[in-house]
Amino acid sequence: MIECMDSENLHRRLKKISGQVAAVDRMIDEDVPCEDIMIQINAIKSAVHSVGQIVLEGHIRHCVKDGIEHGDADKTIEEFAEVIRQFSKL
Repeated sequence: MIECMDSENLHRRLKKISGQVAAVDRMIDEDVPCEDIMIQINAIKSAVHSVGQIVLEGHIRHCVKDGIEHGDADKTIEEFAEVIRQFSKL
């Protein structure tokens, strides 16, 4: 899987998301207005979605391409369709 994506980029993004989650936790303790907390939660959701998009793109470029070219194309497409269904639930 590591060959499918830029792991340094993903780790950097995930570390930032972790910091955002910790900041929201602190905001709750500091009695920050709900509206401000919701804005930060939305930013976290967006950041997580972006990480998913990067992973998905890597999956397409490597795993799906390889499965179609060197494996069972129908099975690869079926599995990829399931990945899309799961990812789109976010």
